[in-house]
Formats: sequence, structure tokens, C-alpha cells
Amino acid sequence: MVISNPFLVRYWIGWNWRFICNSNKRIKVKRETEETMESSSSPKSPPRPTSSSSLMEGLLGLLRIRIKRGVNLAVRDVRSSDPYVVVKMGKQKLKTRVIRKDVNPEWNEDLTLSVADPNLPIKLTVYDHDTFTMDDKMGEAEIPIKDFLQALKMDLVEYPSGTTITRVQPCRTNCLAEESAVTWKDGKIVQEMCLRLKNVECGEVELELNWIELPKGF
Repeated sequence: MVISNPFLVRYWIGWNWRFICNSNKRIKVKRETEETMESSSSPKSPPRPTSSSSLMEGLLGLLRIRIKRGVNLAVRDVRSSDPYVVVKMGKQKLKTRVIRKDVNPEWNEDLTLSVADPNLPIKLTVYDHDTFTMDDKMGEAEIPIKDFLQALKMDLVEYPSGTTITRVQPCRTNCLAEESAVTWKDGKIVQEMCLRLKNVECGEVELELNWIELPKGF
């Protein structure tokens, strides 16, 4: 068929050009879809599981700190405070619950730290919880564990429960408010201590240290 009308010629060329372009687009989309399906259907190697032994490598054991109570803590609100305790060791950070309107709170909560480096300091800080502003500090202290860790190396199986292994006296280099005894109790080494908070007008925190041995095989 011969088209002599110039208008019809331009219309016929334009229509064919659009048809060719749309056909090419459909072919491209089809190819991309097929490639995507092939890549998704190809088997992938499963992620390598992380063994518990690698996670526990270098770990000496677990230190369980029982935060017993606060004594005569500082007032940070109108007549009282809403205290809670934060314990830090390296990158580990644990905290107790908040006790409302009490400067002599009793937490009796266990906070457990993983100990890999016994030389890392363990810092305890008491805060007053505030709803609309930043929490106020109510003092801080460092938990001494050197004598406790030394006692762990001793063979005490034959000793009777209640045996005092060593006594640690308060001095300028620690935050003890009174003498602290490391004791062999019910087959475990326990140390009770009372810490005097620093950088605050008043306040003490009573706590207890316990050691958790790692299961054999780690």
C-alpha cells in the first residue's frame, strides 16, 4: 500500500516508532524479571553460626552484685528522691528499678557482670529519676573486688561455712564506709560491703558480691 498524503505518512511513522519503543521496553522488563528470579532461586550459603565458645572466650566468670539498699541518700526533689542504681564495667551497663520517694530504698536486686579483665573498675552511681528533666546524680563509688578475686583462687572446700577469709579495711583508696569481710558461706565465696558515696553530701549503698563459675567446656 502506498500512502501519498504527507500527514498520513508522518502519522504512520510516529505510530510505528511508538510501537517499536514499547516493544523494546517490554522485552527489557521481561529480561530483568527473569534475571531477578534466577538470582533469587539460586542457592545461598547459610550464615555461619557463632559458637558459644567464641563468645565466652577469655571470660573468667560472672560477678553477681546484689544491690541491697541505700542508706540516708541525698534529697533531690522537694522532700525526697526517686533513686535507682547504675553499675558500669567497661561497656557493660546495668541498673536497678526506680523506687519512688524514698531516701532509704531497698532494692534487693541482682545485677550480673561478665568479667574478662579483672583490672577494669566497677563504678556504681545513684541517680534520682526525673520525668521532665535529666536525672540528677546522687553520688558515686567504685566497687573494690581485688580481695574477692584473690579469695576465689583458694581451695576452701574443707573449711566450715561462715569462715572469714579476709577482712578489708576502709581507707583513702577505697569507698568502704566500714570493714568488709570476704566469707566462705554455703560452699561459695561472698563479700558484703557498705560503700560511702562520693561527690554528694550524704548517702551509702549496701551490696553483696557473689561469683558464678562458667560451665565446663566454655
